[in-house]
Amino acid sequence: MAGRRLDAEERALWRKVTATVRPLDLRRKDAVDPAGERDAKPTPAPVSPRAKARALPPPPAARDKPVIPAANPDTLDGGWDRRLRRGIVAPDRTIDLHGHTLASAHAALDAALASAVAADARVLLVVTGRAPRPGAPGRGLIRAAIGDWLGASGWASRIAAVRNAHPRHGGAGALYVVLRRRR
Repeated sequence: MAGRRLDAEERALWRKVTATVRPLDLRRKDAVDPAGERDAKPTPAPVSPRAKARALPPPPAARDKPVIPAANPDTLDGGWDRRLRRGIVAPDRTIDLHGHTLASAHAALDAALASAVAADARVLLVVTGRAPRPGAPGRGLIRAAIGDWLGASGWASRIAAVRNAHPRHGGAGALYVVLRRRR
């Protein structure tokens, strides 16, 4: 900082400090960072020649082709999403989870999914109730848990998507569970 000079006592203290400091050699591999800790990067394990051969990039002809990302399993085509947003799709089955405890709601949802899959239904409307208002304790627990329940369900592989319902089908208090057709 310019503008102020050190007095004799401060200069003596500064000399003591600089005498104990060793400059960093940033070219060394085992250089220590300013905080005094070693670099946290682990050293790579030796790679076998067979593993190197597998890890080589594909030949140039294969790299020139455009890479098409895999389809996200939780997406529907534009037509489905558009019809769901407009409320045109009528649900094949409906389940209302109002008044249930968490355990009974989970069991009822699982039974409704099993019934919908057995009947080859396409859209299941799950009425959960609106999300809780801020500061309302103990409300909206079913709504908060339903995503985990659907993901852990035995029918998770048959669920194509979960979307918020249109206002005519319950709006923010309901969800569409779109099921895949049996192949």
